[in-house]
Amino acid sequence: MRHLKLTGFIFFLLSLTESLALPTKPQDVDHFNATQKFINENVAYLTIIASAQYVQEASFEEVEMLVKVMLDYKDRCLADSTLPECSKIANDAIQDMLCDMKGLPQKHNFSHCCRQAGFQRRLCFFYNKKANVGFLPPFPTLDPEEKCQAYKNNSESFLNLYMYEVARRNPFAFAPVLLNVAARFEEAATTCCEQQQKATCFQDKAAPITQYLKALSSYQRNVCGALLKFGPKTLNSINIAVFSKKFPKIGFEDLTSLLEDVSSMYDGCCEGDVVQCIRSQSQVMHHICSKQDSISSKIKACCEKKPPERADCIINANKDDRPEDLSLRTPKFTDSENVCQERDSEQDKFFAEFLYDYSRRHTELSTPELLRITKVYKDLLEDCCNRKNPLSCYRHAEDKFNETTERSLAMVQQECKQFQELGKDALQRQ
Repeated sequence: MRHLKLTGFIFFLLSLTESLALPTKPQDVDHFNATQKFINENVAYLTIIASAQYVQEASFEEVEMLVKVMLDYKDRCLADSTLPECSKIANDAIQDMLCDMKGLPQKHNFSHCCRQAGFQRRLCFFYNKKANVGFLPPFPTLDPEEKCQAYKNNSESFLNLYMYEVARRNPFAFAPVLLNVAARFEEAATTCCEQQQKATCFQDKAAPITQYLKALSSYQRNVCGALLKFGPKTLNSINIAVFSKKFPKIGFEDLTSLLEDVSSMYDGCCEGDVVQCIRSQSQVMHHICSKQDSISSKIKACCEKKPPERADCIINANKDDRPEDLSLRTPKFTDSENVCQERDSEQDKFFAEFLYDYSRRHTELSTPELLRITKVYKDLLEDCCNRKNPLSCYRHAEDKFNETTERSLAMVQQECKQFQELGKDALQRQ
């Protein structure tokens, strides 16, 4: 990928005193170095992504000015890393630069964020992002011949401008997704500009890129919204269902350990901390690949890829096969006499393990449906555990689960029927 003349900038970012445990195992060192190399190769895009997502109204020229300010800051910190200003984490440093740029906070209406500090300021910048980008001008389009000429004249400027336009229109998309989009667009430009039928080529290449961006940007916006609105506990439940379905042979302890890395990833990515987001996502994928024999048989080829392609490959990999010895029933949670005692001893862990166990046995069910069934089970135990003979009550839990699934299926079938009969607009008005 192309990058601006920011030599050494990433070392400034990484020299800031962030909480980072340096690896000691050879395989972890290799992973760490590969991640750092990837960040270093994409430093310009990371700078553009962070500033364009935080201040969507900023012009490309203003973003370029921010880069110059950051370069000066980097030089000062490289010359004397003991300066108080050099002890900031990367995300705080970027937000400081945005706030300190003369007239920018007032011009683009984010000065209220600059009056805050720490977590409150980071939260303010997040809430300042606008999902509805109707206030922005239409995405600039060029005739294919003009596009290719611009790419040929100055590919760095052309690709950086593209990254800026994409990032500010997708403020909730995580940095790794946007970097993948940029890589795919660069590949499309390189290929199509050599073709006779440039317009057809660009149309064919653009469709899957746009679909990929829309799908992941929407999902990540919803995930971050759930994290902020409902807290990490709800997000953790969602991830238990998602990962248990995708990797049904993973052990509960391994899943719990993996989800600690996933939680850290969402903390950084949802805040818009581009460096920490890439670093954390890379750690999640490294965790999965380092234990792939006990996690999934479908990701071997993915784990042989480099960091950016590896993550994309694992995310899109097929679900692993359900272990043959894993029945559809969950006897530990329906047949044991000790269910109520186990629930009372550690409720969060108990219901997390139920969700894990049920999800990996029913990989065909949607995540919302699995969460509904967990709620049904919680309510059932609330009733059963207050009875004289709890076992005779919750022994029929599977029937309750099936009823829940059947009701959901009937509702979906009804909506599909209405959609076919009335159309999309009529269904939305109901």
